[in-house]
Amino acid sequence: MRRAGLKILMFLPAAAVLMLAGSILLNVSAVSKPAPRQAAPANAQSEHRLFSQGRDVFRYDTFGDQSFWGGGLQLHKAIEGSKLGGVGAGLSPKNALAAGLKVDAAALPSAVVQAIKKGKVDLDSPKTTLALIKLNAVVGVKGFFNSKGTLRSVGLTCAVCHSTVDDSFAKGIGRRLDGWANRDLNVGAVISLAPNLKPVTDLLGADEATVKKALASWGPGKFDAKLFLDGKAFMPDGKSAATLIPSAYGLNGVNLATYTGFGQMTYWNAFVANLEMHGQGNFVDARLNNPIQFPIAARAGFFDVRHTPDLVTPKLGALQYYQLGLQPPAPPKGSYDPARAQRGKAIFDGEGKCSSCHVPPTFSEPGSNLRKPAEICTDSFDADRSPTGAYRTTPLRGLWARAKGGFYHDGRYPTLGAVVDHYNSCFGLNLSTRDRGDLVQYLKNIH
Repeated sequence: MRRAGLKILMFLPAAAVLMLAGSILLNVSAVSKPAPRQAAPANAQSEHRLFSQGRDVFRYDTFGDQSFWGGGLQLHKAIEGSKLGGVGAGLSPKNALAAGLKVDAAALPSAVVQAIKKGKVDLDSPKTTLALIKLNAVVGVKGFFNSKGTLRSVGLTCAVCHSTVDDSFAKGIGRRLDGWANRDLNVGAVISLAPNLKPVTDLLGADEATVKKALASWGPGKFDAKLFLDGKAFMPDGKSAATLIPSAYGLNGVNLATYTGFGQMTYWNAFVANLEMHGQGNFVDARLNNPIQFPIAARAGFFDVRHTPDLVTPKLGALQYYQLGLQPPAPPKGSYDPARAQRGKAIFDGEGKCSSCHVPPTFSEPGSNLRKPAEICTDSFDADRSPTGAYRTTPLRGLWARAKGGFYHDGRYPTLGAVVDHYNSCFGLNLSTRDRGDLVQYLKNIH
């Protein structure tokens, strides 16, 4: 989940002071008084603290995964480059942005912002990338520096995949949009930068060339979480088995959190933190102790992972609280036709039969929200890679912000129109061209 760069480093002390001040302000809480009338404010303060803690976990906590990304893969050395004590050419900001990494404009001191605007910051220098990492400005990337200011390790956070920016400053640089899937991020390309892929090749039992071929097949906006469970990098037709990075907003009230319904939100957070990010926590799921379905997971002991201290479990509550507060974004003005959307709603609730599964207000199914592949006229490949053997009824809120990369778990349908056409055929709805178009306009508006 990057010299003018030296000029940025000069601003780091001031940035550190600003960040420290912000931290102090966020953690100051009023002392509760015993009077009954103080109960509501105290509860509100407690909720605010929990939300803030969850936001910090989501944005900045690596769960100790720097032992894998830095200590194992040595990704920090590829970022530095040989001129700065690492290996290779290093990662410039220009190349980092090209790989889909994002920069949080709010983390940049005003002097740095002005320098970028004036073209005085070298975006081709790895030194600049290091300076941005030191400012916590690279979304989802956490640097660990020694007393001399040298990058000694790097870790990833939830935000590297599940946040993006609004491009308000420049492409790839802007205000954070937490919960939005980063459909620009080329996870496979980032992992392939690592000088030492042995931890991955050992896990998969494959040589480096084979692993790099699998990583290269993902492309922007996709990640294959199940590869590290079953080793299946490609579908029977030769296409990549990777799935789209999902959004993390609009999940309040939704039962299962992922495409094939492994588990609820706290389950998936623990699963990803331990098995995908390779954090240092505890995780248990006896279903993964299945050498037939999950040979990699069974061999690696992923069904019962233990670490002391546990750097994951104590943070799951606050992380979930924050994620449940992430609201789907309203569609931009002019992005859909209101009159047609109103007609589309009638179709959604009526002859289109959409609301029988995508039940408002979650637009998923209450209770168990799983469907067998045959019920939705689709193949079972990805469902068969899950303990459930099914696909989750996808929540539809904020669909417009998930359009990049296509729809369905693997992006097989490039547009909402193609999705509607699929179900029109699957269920024999016989919707007219106009009806299908109206339905698309309504889907764009659901938030």
